[in-house]
Amino acid sequence: MNLTLWIAAGLLAAVALAGGISKTFLPKAKLDAHPASWTPKASVGFVKTLGVLELLAAVGLILPAVVDIAPVMVPVTAVCWVLLMIGATIVHRRMGQPRLVLLTSAYLALAVFVAWGRFGPESFV
Repeated sequence: MNLTLWIAAGLLAAVALAGGISKTFLPKAKLDAHPASWTPKASVGFVKTLGVLELLAAVGLILPAVVDIAPVMVPVTAVCWVLLMIGATIVHRRMGQPRLVLLTSAYLALAVFVAWGRFGPESFV
């Protein structure tokens, strides 16, 4: 179970890192050009803020447990990721993007699993 939780957290961290890098460092015009983009209706500040939050999530899902400093931040970060994915799922549903609804729902389920596992049976405490 511990290994499965590490793998799930690692996958979520990779997703968060990729999304965070693109939203934080790519120009908004380039993000707007993507066919499935939600960014044309969002401000630059909002997109950049989400990018920074995703970068923080990538760090928070792995680093606290690896360095054994405040490892409780791993499930706390997973809960925050759940909230972020609920918002993403709602946005993609409203935009009529069923494939992205399915994808964000899968990320949400992984984050619920990590939060449950790290708060419960495989906590770091």
